[in-house]
Amino acid sequence: MDHTIFALKGTIAYTPVPDRFVFAEDSFLVCENERVKGIWKELPDELKGIRVCDYTGKIIFPGMCDLHMHAPQYAFRGLGMNLENPDWDMWFEKYAFPDEKRYEDCEYAKKAYERLTDDLLKTTTTRCVMFGTLHRQSTEILMDLLEEKGIAAYVGKVNMDRNSIPGLLETTGESLEETKRWLSDCAEKKQYKKCRPMITPRYIPTCTDELLSGLGELAVEKGIPVQSHLSEGLDEMEWVRELKPEISFYGEGYDRYHMFGDAVPTVMAHCVYSSEEEIALMKKREKLIVAHCPQSNISSSGGIAPVKRYLAEGIRVGLGSDMAGSNTLSLLRAITDAIHVSKARWAFTERGNDPHAKKNVLSLAEAFYLATHGGEGLWDRVGSFEEGYCFDAVVLDDSRIRDYCERSSYERTERLILMSDDRDIEAKFIDGRMVYQRAEKERTET
Repeated sequence: MDHTIFALKGTIAYTPVPDRFVFAEDSFLVCENERVKGIWKELPDELKGIRVCDYTGKIIFPGMCDLHMHAPQYAFRGLGMNLENPDWDMWFEKYAFPDEKRYEDCEYAKKAYERLTDDLLKTTTTRCVMFGTLHRQSTEILMDLLEEKGIAAYVGKVNMDRNSIPGLLETTGESLEETKRWLSDCAEKKQYKKCRPMITPRYIPTCTDELLSGLGELAVEKGIPVQSHLSEGLDEMEWVRELKPEISFYGEGYDRYHMFGDAVPTVMAHCVYSSEEEIALMKKREKLIVAHCPQSNISSSGGIAPVKRYLAEGIRVGLGSDMAGSNTLSLLRAITDAIHVSKARWAFTERGNDPHAKKNVLSLAEAFYLATHGGEGLWDRVGSFEEGYCFDAVVLDDSRIRDYCERSSYERTERLILMSDDRDIEAKFIDGRMVYQRAEKERTET
């Protein structure tokens, strides 16, 4: 479906602000020219002739943004979860790096990325921020598939010129030249509409100062956003201090080269152990976004990011699946995990011994807001159903998980977030275009 104006009918749920849901039961959500026109209980006279997709009895969420995902790692999801810090390096040596090396083979890349993008359609994710590999051609294959399937994405050709395995390493010159060629392909040859390039130094341990400097210059010159990792684990941070003893904190290593939210939007994944100095700089950098990845942080025994503090300090935060540090693409699972780890952090580190301490944990509405609004700053007006927002919508059928009692819209939403999976995705729209519809066979089987 690609109509200029149409409506979805159902129970509409969204969070225009972080601390509360808004529900419009049995209402019409109208799309005009790829944007939300409004919500009506009854269509006004001037709209009564438009096409209506009737999802009565179902719930309609805004699309969600996955801020951190390693696309090539989807192929080995679910493996190596028994490896924990300080053995987490074995996960890279046994799984991540050898698997990423396979993407030098374009045929392998096409098969692997085809499965990823097909499966991504059957989730609540409508926008995503992805790491590819250092291979230019396979990264373009990933972008081609995302574009073909209508998924809005920022994708990075990864840069590494040190501390990797043989065959997954570039010289500094090769890395910069291949990145320039890739950016040229994206702008001139490919002319993507949904998919955009993102400068992607993997992290400081795999990038020399010369490479970081060159990437920073490219980002600023061409106005291209940046993504990387920051303060994920204590062993990683110790390694950064050994490699760069002249910097005061991890983020300074990016900031020196304008890749920390001063010149272009920058997504930094994890930020579990950011120091006071680092947090102070994050507050100043209005274009910086933290990608909170709760499942992978727990899988690696890495820790729990102080998300409530970041929000209180005015730092932008969204959610990431961090495939394959996690084992699922589901941002509904990421919402649930974010709430759970927030409670654990408060109970074990912030509460102290005070039995009367006031809870300071993520609410369901706050975590939902992080999942839906996380892409703001990268895309214009996403994650809500207010007028003028991108028309990204996911229709969910909760009949499989209902009980025999009358439940409020909030209770139905809560249960969907905690219990739903891809079987319950009825349809998905990105920028007003239907990109996925559940087959009749799947509908009857569930």
